[in-house]
Amino acid sequence: MNKSASLLTNLLASAGFAAVLACAAIAAAAESRPNIVLILADDLGYGDIKCLNPQGKIATPNVDALASQGMTFTDMHSGSAVCSPTRYGLLTGRYAWRTRLRSGVLAAYDQPLIAADRLTLPALLNGHGYTTACFGKWHLGWDWPRQDGKFDFTHPIANGPTTRGFDYYFGTHVPNQPPYCFVENDRTVGIPTATLPVNEIKARYLTSTPGPMLPGWDFEQILPTITERTVKYIGRRAADKRPFFLYMPLTTPHEPIAPSKAWQGKSGINPVADLIMETDWAVGQVLRELDKQSLANNTLVIFTADNGHSPYTGLEALLKHGHHPSGPFRGYKADIWDGGHHVPFIARWPGKVKAGSTCDDTACLCDMLATTADMLGVKLPDNAGEDSTSILPDLLGSAKAPIHEAIVHQGLHGALAIRQGRWKLEFCRGSNGFDNSRNPAAARVNDKEPPDVQLYDMTQDIGERKNVQGDHPEIVERLTRLLQQYIDAGRSTPGSPQKNDVPVSIVLPKGKAR
Repeated sequence: MNKSASLLTNLLASAGFAAVLACAAIAAAAESRPNIVLILADDLGYGDIKCLNPQGKIATPNVDALASQGMTFTDMHSGSAVCSPTRYGLLTGRYAWRTRLRSGVLAAYDQPLIAADRLTLPALLNGHGYTTACFGKWHLGWDWPRQDGKFDFTHPIANGPTTRGFDYYFGTHVPNQPPYCFVENDRTVGIPTATLPVNEIKARYLTSTPGPMLPGWDFEQILPTITERTVKYIGRRAADKRPFFLYMPLTTPHEPIAPSKAWQGKSGINPVADLIMETDWAVGQVLRELDKQSLANNTLVIFTADNGHSPYTGLEALLKHGHHPSGPFRGYKADIWDGGHHVPFIARWPGKVKAGSTCDDTACLCDMLATTADMLGVKLPDNAGEDSTSILPDLLGSAKAPIHEAIVHQGLHGALAIRQGRWKLEFCRGSNGFDNSRNPAAARVNDKEPPDVQLYDMTQDIGERKNVQGDHPEIVERLTRLLQQYIDAGRSTPGSPQKNDVPVSIVLPKGKAR
C-alpha cells in the first residue's frame, strides 16, 4: 500500500475524518471566492476626493479611476467621527460606544479594545479558507510587555492583530504615538532605544507625543514602506489558490504630516494636500499590482476612510485655495455633524458591481462583517455583528428598499445621533467635537437653539444649518425611543438581546471622560 492510500485508510478510521472533510470542503469553496482588499484612509474627508467634489483642488486620479470602475456610495458613514472606535466597528460589526471606549480614542499603550472571544472580520474569513493580512495603522490596543515597570521591546507584544484574526501584520501601532517604529506580527522591527525630539518634530510634522523611537526613524518613509510591503504581499498571494483578505489601514493623511520627498510641493497648496496626493498614489500602487498579477477580476476592492478631514493639519490653506475637505457637509473630524463621519466609499468588483454606478442608501462601515458573511453564505451568531447589516444587495444592485432601519453616529466626546431616512437627530451636551464650522458651505447653527437636541432634515438641509426639532416633536420622540431601544437591546439588528460592555446613556454627562 502506498503512502497516500495508507494515509486515506487511517483518516477513514479516525474520529476526525468528518473534520478533515469539512476542511477540504472549505478549501475547495474558498478557491472560487473573491479576494477582498479593504483600504482605509485616515482623516480623509469626503470632499478630498476629486470625483466626489469636482470643485476640489487636490488631484486623486487613482481613486477617481476606481470609482469609474465600481460603485460609489454617496451616504456612507464611519462608525465614529474619530479613529479607534471606527476601526473597532469596521472589524467587529458593533458600535464602539457599547464598549469601554465611550468617547475619545485609545491612548499609547492602551490595552486591546477587541475582546479575545469576539468574532472579527478577518477571523470570519480565516475560518472560511481565506488567508488574512493587515498592513498599516492598528490603533486598537495591545498588551505591551513590561519589565521592572518599564516597557520591554525585546519581548513579544501580546493580543495584537495576529490574535484577532490576521495571519500576518506589518505596520505602525499609531504613527503619532510611541513607540515610533514598525511592528511585524508581535515584535517591534528593531528596538526603539532613542527618544522622539518633540520640539523639532512638532513644528515640522504636527505630532508631539514624546516616547521611545527607533534610532533614525523617518516619518516620511512610513507610507512608502507600508505600500511596498502591501504590494509584495499581493505578489506572493498570486501563486496561492487560497483567496486572501488584505486590510490596508493607511496612516495618511493623518498626522504626522510627512509626505515623502517625491511628493513634497506636488499639490501647490500645503503638506497635507501633498500627503492626500501621496495617499492616492498608494491606492494606485495596490490597484496596479492586482492588475499585474491578474487578480483584479476576482477581487473586491473597497476604498474608504475612518472619519472626516482633520481641521488642525492645514485647513486654512486648503480653504484659501478653494478646497473644502468636507464637501457640502458641516464640520470635520470628531464632529457629530456629517463632516465628521460622512466618508468616501467606493467598491469595485468586476462582473458583480456595475461600473460607474452610485448608491444613495444610508450605510455604515460596521456593515462590513454582515456583508462578508452574506458573501460567504453564512449566518452570523447572535453575539457577533450586533450593528452590522449586509450591503451586498446594494452592491449587486438588487436592493428593493433601504437596508437599515436606522444608523447611529458617534462624536469625539461621546455625543450620539440617530439617522433614519431624511431625519437626523443629534444629542449634544457640551462640545460636539472640534466645533469647527469654517466651511462656508456649512454655516454655524443658531446659537439660541437648545444644546441637547438638534433635528435636521437631510434631504432639505444637507449642511445641517437649520435645527427643526421644535417643528417636529413627534419625530424627536420617535427617534429618541428608537435609539433607546438600540441601547437597551445591545444591538440595532434583529436577534436576541445582547449586553453592552458598560452602561450607555443617550446623552453623555458633561465632563465625563472615557
